[in-house]
Amino acid sequence: MVAVALLTGRILLLALLYLFLLAAVRAGLGLIRRGTPTTRTALALSVEAGPPEIRGVRLPLDKNVRIGRSADVELVIADDFVSSSHAHIVPTSAGPLLEDLASTNGTLLNGRRVVTAVPLAAGDLIEIGTVKIKVIRS
Repeated sequence: MVAVALLTGRILLLALLYLFLLAAVRAGLGLIRRGTPTTRTALALSVEAGPPEIRGVRLPLDKNVRIGRSADVELVIADDFVSSSHAHIVPTSAGPLLEDLASTNGTLLNGRRVVTAVPLAAGDLIEIGTVKIKVIRS
């Protein structure tokens, strides 16, 4: 009688173990199918107006983008109204943020001066010197 009870207990324990493994695999497959938790559309910058050599340039906003006159930034703007390190865009889990880096002439977002880090959305227009940069869906 004791042997039957032990066998039943082992079978029950094995069944529970298999159910746990099945649940873990199903949860993992669900995460793979859904992709990353943020299913937000990726954004990019598109230079709409400015010097001919950068007009039409597109930069994805999936990593830091520094903008300025210096040669070591991601978007170099050869304009007297642009500081060497003028502004930068930082990707966050909530979306990209635009920040002016205490530039002399400032950065405008949709016609308003940027004084703190501000979130960017598709359709926004960034103005730095004579350059106009549009935020687009990539």
